[in-house]
Amino acid sequence: MEWVLAEALLSQSRDPRLLLGALCRGEASAERVETLRFLLQRLEDEAARGGGGAGALPEAAREVAAGYLVPLLRGLRGRPAGGPDPGLPPRLRRRVLRAAGAALRSCARLAGGPQLAAALAEEALRDLLAAGRTPGAEAAVEVLAAVGPCLRAREDAPLLERVAQAAVALVLGGDGDEAGPAEDAVALVAGRLLPALGRCGGAALRAVWSGLAAPAAPSAPDRVGLKLLVLSALAERLLPEPGADRAPRAHEAGPDARRCWRFWRTVQAGLGQAEDALTRKRARYLLQRAVEVSAEPGSDCTCGPPEGNGPSLFWWCEKKKDELLKFWENYILVMETLEGNQIHVIKPVLPKLNNLFEYAVSEENGCWLFHPSWHLCIYKRMFESENKILTKEGVIHFLELYETKFLPFSLEFSEFITGPLMDALSECSLYSRSPGQLIGSGSPLGLKLQKFLVTYISLLPEEIKSSFLLKFIQKMTSRHWCAVPILFLSKALANVPRSKVLGIEGLLALRDVIHCTMITHQILLRGAAQCYLLQTAMNLLDVEKVSLSDVSTFLMSLRQEESLGRGTSLWTELCDWLGANESCFKQPPACSPVGLHETSLNAYVKTLVQEYVKSPAWETGENCRVPDWFEAKLVALMVLLAVDVEGMKTQYSEKRRTENILRIFLDPLLDALMKFGTNAYMSLLKTDRCLQLLLKLLHTSMVKGASTQDDEVFTVLQNFVMSTTESVSEFILRRLTMNELNSVSDLDRCRLYLTVLTELINLHLKVGWKRGNPIWRVISLLKNASIQHLQEVDNGQEPTLGSQIQRVVSMAALAMVCEAIDQKPELQLDSLDAGPMEKFLSSLQLNQTLQKPRIEEQSRCAHPSEYSSSIEESSSSQGWGKIVAQYIHDQWVCLSFLLKKYHALIPATESEILEPFLPAVQMPVRTLQSALEALTILPSDQVLPVFHCMKSLVPKLLTSSESLCIESFDMAWKIISSLSNTQLIFWPNLKAFVQFVFDNKVLTIAAKIKGQAYFKIKEIMYKIIETSAIKTGVFNTLISHCCQSWIVSASNVSQGSLSSAKNYSELILEACIFGTVFRRDQRLIQDVQTFVENLGHDCAANVVLENTKREDHYVRICAIKFLCLLDGSNMSHKLFMEDLAIKLLDKDELVSKSKISYYVNSLQHRVKNRIWQTLLVLFPRFDQNFVTGIIERIFQAGFINNQASVKYCIEWIIILILHKFPQFLPKFWDCFSYGEENLKTSICTFLSILSHLDIITENIPEKKLILKRALIIVLQWCFNHNFSVRLYALVALKKIWSMCKTSRVEEFDALTPVIESSLHQVESTHGAGNAKKNWQRIQEHFFFAAFHPLKDYCLETIFYILPRLSGLIEDEWIAIDKFTKFTDVPLDAGFQWYLSETQLCNLKPGDWSQQDIGSDSVEADSQPEWTNVQRKIIPWKNKAPELDLELMFQDRAAKLGKSINRLIVVASLIDKPTNLGGLCRTCEIFGASVLVVSSLQCVKDRQFQHLSVSAEQWLPLEEVKPPQLIDYLQQKKTEGYTIIGVEQTAKSVDLTQYCFPEKSLLLLGNEREGIPANLIQQLDVCVEIPQQGIIRSLNVHVSGALLIWEYTRQQLLGRGDTASPSLCLI
Repeated sequence: MEWVLAEALLSQSRDPRLLLGALCRGEASAERVETLRFLLQRLEDEAARGGGGAGALPEAAREVAAGYLVPLLRGLRGRPAGGPDPGLPPRLRRRVLRAAGAALRSCARLAGGPQLAAALAEEALRDLLAAGRTPGAEAAVEVLAAVGPCLRAREDAPLLERVAQAAVALVLGGDGDEAGPAEDAVALVAGRLLPALGRCGGAALRAVWSGLAAPAAPSAPDRVGLKLLVLSALAERLLPEPGADRAPRAHEAGPDARRCWRFWRTVQAGLGQAEDALTRKRARYLLQRAVEVSAEPGSDCTCGPPEGNGPSLFWWCEKKKDELLKFWENYILVMETLEGNQIHVIKPVLPKLNNLFEYAVSEENGCWLFHPSWHLCIYKRMFESENKILTKEGVIHFLELYETKFLPFSLEFSEFITGPLMDALSECSLYSRSPGQLIGSGSPLGLKLQKFLVTYISLLPEEIKSSFLLKFIQKMTSRHWCAVPILFLSKALANVPRSKVLGIEGLLALRDVIHCTMITHQILLRGAAQCYLLQTAMNLLDVEKVSLSDVSTFLMSLRQEESLGRGTSLWTELCDWLGANESCFKQPPACSPVGLHETSLNAYVKTLVQEYVKSPAWETGENCRVPDWFEAKLVALMVLLAVDVEGMKTQYSEKRRTENILRIFLDPLLDALMKFGTNAYMSLLKTDRCLQLLLKLLHTSMVKGASTQDDEVFTVLQNFVMSTTESVSEFILRRLTMNELNSVSDLDRCRLYLTVLTELINLHLKVGWKRGNPIWRVISLLKNASIQHLQEVDNGQEPTLGSQIQRVVSMAALAMVCEAIDQKPELQLDSLDAGPMEKFLSSLQLNQTLQKPRIEEQSRCAHPSEYSSSIEESSSSQGWGKIVAQYIHDQWVCLSFLLKKYHALIPATESEILEPFLPAVQMPVRTLQSALEALTILPSDQVLPVFHCMKSLVPKLLTSSESLCIESFDMAWKIISSLSNTQLIFWPNLKAFVQFVFDNKVLTIAAKIKGQAYFKIKEIMYKIIETSAIKTGVFNTLISHCCQSWIVSASNVSQGSLSSAKNYSELILEACIFGTVFRRDQRLIQDVQTFVENLGHDCAANVVLENTKREDHYVRICAIKFLCLLDGSNMSHKLFMEDLAIKLLDKDELVSKSKISYYVNSLQHRVKNRIWQTLLVLFPRFDQNFVTGIIERIFQAGFINNQASVKYCIEWIIILILHKFPQFLPKFWDCFSYGEENLKTSICTFLSILSHLDIITENIPEKKLILKRALIIVLQWCFNHNFSVRLYALVALKKIWSMCKTSRVEEFDALTPVIESSLHQVESTHGAGNAKKNWQRIQEHFFFAAFHPLKDYCLETIFYILPRLSGLIEDEWIAIDKFTKFTDVPLDAGFQWYLSETQLCNLKPGDWSQQDIGSDSVEADSQPEWTNVQRKIIPWKNKAPELDLELMFQDRAAKLGKSINRLIVVASLIDKPTNLGGLCRTCEIFGASVLVVSSLQCVKDRQFQHLSVSAEQWLPLEEVKPPQLIDYLQQKKTEGYTIIGVEQTAKSVDLTQYCFPEKSLLLLGNEREGIPANLIQQLDVCVEIPQQGIIRSLNVHVSGALLIWEYTRQQLLGRGDTASPSLCLI
């Protein structure tokens, strides 16, 4: 078209000046510039042929170039006359620039000399260097790309070299400009300019090559892509064409990319790190071309690594040509396969990766023949795949390397492990369980990681081991790891064999890793990780390089409440390690700040305590803040470790020795504590530090998981502390009551004093409370002094800070006294009569805020170090509001004590008492209103005592002040729902909320009056259940509280005991069916937590951390155990259970209607399974009258198409009903009378029940009529057309007939021949086909062979064995030990329903019908019996129908004049109707003999019909389902067909090279997954379609059409048929 237009223009005028001038005037649109371009090209062609106008052309070309094209390209000084609009869209602008560049090249050639090209290039080069990010850079590149090929290689060599250098610098970003040039310009340089310059050869090529191969910083991924773009464009120059004839000198003069290691590093970066497929394809192309070039004779080369030692990055030797070709062919095949990103395609290729390692390592000297970086490129590609399954396969394959082969040491391998491998290991999903693996058995990848790390480190050279481990540990600190990866990495490190490889730097790195674990919310997992990291330190630390100070500081990074608890195996292991190495630790320098000379552990600890107790040198005043707790924790930890280390040195326990050692260590502390009461001038900070150490010693010495009474260390320490009680308590009394606490920082000191006082009280209570105890007097005086301070009036003066702080301190002291008395009744100081304290507390003005005092100058000391106090120690309070909140909180603590003590005095209405002597108690409405006000004032972490008060008030007021109580419920729930899920705040508040809203008295009263409170409680109940889906464990708190309170009430009251529970039976119903379907990540966390729990005492975190039992399973366990406690003889219990059963059946029907067809393990399936499990638990309490009302509903449930686990439960409960109540047998027989349509999916359920007829009739003396009826029914179903129904009927028949023979009933003699013959025939089925196998499987199935409905009736069978054997997901298996461990609801000691009496628990899971799916049907070839059974559903098995079908279509085709070829197209793997419809049309047009599909129903699909346009009416269609394909293909092979697969494989043949046999069978793959691996093995040949593009595959219909046409074309040519088939295109 362009040529025609150029001829038309030239025909108008032969003067080029006029034509070109006309085109250069006017708007420079894209069309105008393109017209100018092809006109100039036409003139250039004409001039080359010697056409006219030769004299005028050069001048005209120069004018166009200088006057129009150059200004147009440069765009200088705004918009030139006639220039392009600057506002053009980018696409049009690029079009103009491209056309102008091409026109400029023609001008340079028409100008008649090289001067114009050189001048344009010089000017463009200047523009390029100066352009920066302006559009001029893009224009300059266009000019250079256009005129560059016009420059002379020798004369213009310097210019070409400068242009090449500038272009390379632009591409590689070497100009130092942070922003960099415009990306469009960079792409133009890499895609057009540099390849054009490279093709000029000579200096330009050398300059381009030098720039690309020059040393530079590591390239960014986008720069790697640009490099590969240039290199692939210059591949013909850098990697000469194989077999091309070249002069030797010319060959030597050009650069050989194969010999440059930077070239290979760029290729490797493209193979392993490039994000886009095009860059990776370019890298593979360069590698492929290098191999092809090297395969030519005389192409030997070597490219050494930059390190100077080790294997070459690339080498070639003629002698090793075959091995090298094999290696690189496999390598490129693996890399190409990885592009598919589909695991089913890649997995069969992974063995070739093993072969690559075999090629790469020399067996003779055990060294690398190929550089290991090539193998690592493959793993990098797999690790960075979007397909996480592929990533996991890659990681596992890498971790298994050292299991089967020896690989020489490689530094690149080590760097790869601490780089890409650890990056890949950070993905949590990789640690999921394998299919079929039990919960809690551990992550396969985690175990492989552990084995790999142990093996790899043991093979490392000693000089490398230390640096590798340090890098490995430091890498663990380089990112925010999730709990699961950090756990398994830590576990792998802990199992590395002992070696002294880490120094202080390694210890610090481990400490940083421990800090990284703290970000996770999974407390158990982070606790376990801390345990493993401590074990790592003990295994790998070189103690001669670290001091005891370093070790003690490291130990402080561990959370003792999560990992390092005293009495655990980890504590013992640490003591052993310290004892074994105590004399080997590094000595600190003489000028150590504290002068600690650590000659031994004991000396170090003794000095540590002495230095700690000394008064700090930096103390300057009495108003200093409370010291940080870090040092106290450290000293306490080291003291107890040293004591236990000494204790382990003796073979038997010596209390005297323990006492002496503790005395030596703690002498300075005890001496100071004894002086507290007498030395009024003792340093304030010294007293604080001593009290802190006292507390930490008591807390740390507690033995985890054992009784403290047997621990000598704790006993001795307790005695030491009790000896200081009088001194310490007197000191605390003075400080709290004598106005000595008068600054904000003193509030933290107050909390310290009160905590110490509480601990002293607890210690004295343990040994026995005595009236003359000194602490008794202190408590009494503290109480009185606090009341006195609070009663003081300010006399109208503005309060001072000191006075207000004293009020806060006094209220806190009173709160402590109240809490102590509440928790320890032995501390009751007064009788139940109201004393001064009670009257004072009852008269308090609730929620009274403290007036903010005037600002005073507070002398503050300068603290030398700014430690951040930990959360649990509640360091310095900031802000007056926080102080006031604490004051109000303490008020409600006192009031809670008061209401609990005098709950009997709380009236139902305030009008009952005219003059109350305890106003807060006897005026409950006002108090509850104040509580609501307090909830609006207090922060959410301070509302706990308010909830406690509400618990006492609401039951009294619910009848008279219902609206006020409802408001309390609402406001309390609003606070709970807004809280975060934290251990310290959320759970205690939730528990208190549940205790007051769901108090048994509240529930009873609300149900009795049936007012708004009743419905509000139920509303909150459902909100709590809903919240449990987000916060696991919320429902557990509610159901545990309610069940416990109902159990208590049931044991104390008689017949009406469960009336409250009956009104809230929905709660038990929801608990029985509760359980969410976890997301994959949630299930992974649950699995790993179970794995850690299964480690038991081997993991200290299990001992230290209390199991909160917040799993969803415990909701159901609590409800089930509660139901097990109910007594069927108790009327209220009986009515409750019957009501619950009705609700469960209603729920089952609702679920069934909501989704008729539900998937296995879906939420619907799980809910139905839980419903029937609960009904099984309730069944023994049902009487005949109740069963009469529900039997029809139970039978009806059997008619529903249920999943296997639900079917077994329904069958089981029907068997139990019929066994207990045989009178319902007539109703059971009626179930077989429904129409066949209703029974086709459920008849197997009722036949399964008949197979247990011996259990059903166990208590019936006369069985003859029942057996006769059962025989008649079963025999009818033995002849059913459905094979599965016949199998179930035969199993039932075998059982019933054995009972008949045992009973010896003469009436059955007439049936003996028929029945015996039928049973004999099925038992003696010949061969080993599927029919025989299925008969054996169904007889061996647990429900018929091992299951006993009576003996197996227990919780273990219902909740663990049956779900496991029926294929239910592991989430639904509840192990029996969980029932026994859950002690909130205790069962009687004589409870017999826990364990099964039979061996059912020893069976392996596996349903007979499920096992048959996907079985290898090849085994059925020699089984005529099985073939006969299946013939009716596999029409192609029968020769005659197939022949008739073929003849019918051939006859129809003959009438139409059509020819039928011998091609069979098999499309059984194709899913989409559109693809099938298109294939049907293609097959019909080209005369295929038959199209095979997976289901003939597809022709009814509208999408199929839309594409096929009635082709199915003229083409034979056959049905072969995917599991039957192997059989079908083998049959066709015997008929002489060649089985051809359309698939890309390692041995596939190019379509253009393949000759189709006449009898060809074409197998097409699935749209997504292609042809499965098992079917690929059945193929005779694989044919692939040659491709030129980037996309890897065609649509399956298009692929099939191409092969069908190629087959047709070859058959036509083979017959010499010159007539082509007519194709209808419409």
